[in-house]
Amino acid sequence: MDTGTKTNMKTENKAKTRVAIMSIIVEDRDAVEKINALLHEYSEYIIGRMGIPYRERSISIISIALDAPQDVLSSLAGKIGNVSGVSVKTVTAGGKKGE
Repeated sequence: MDTGTKTNMKTENKAKTRVAIMSIIVEDRDAVEKINALLHEYSEYIIGRMGIPYRERSISIISIALDAPQDVLSSLAGKIGNVSGVSVKTVTAGGKKGE
């Protein structure tokens, strides 16, 4: 396979992914291990992560930047949302028309 073909395949794969921010609020400290395990499971899609402990409110705020197919984003958000004491919302960058 020549270099041009490899580049085209990478471009095609990137076109099928979405850049997203996943915001997670953890109200139950016992949920942190489950969240970390899920994020590790999906680590290949994670661009970056920021966690902020908000001690005055006894919550943790986590922001995750991802580049992943829509079904992966939905799956991860669903799994995180099913963890007791956790809320999650996802915002995706606009895709090209027709996507």
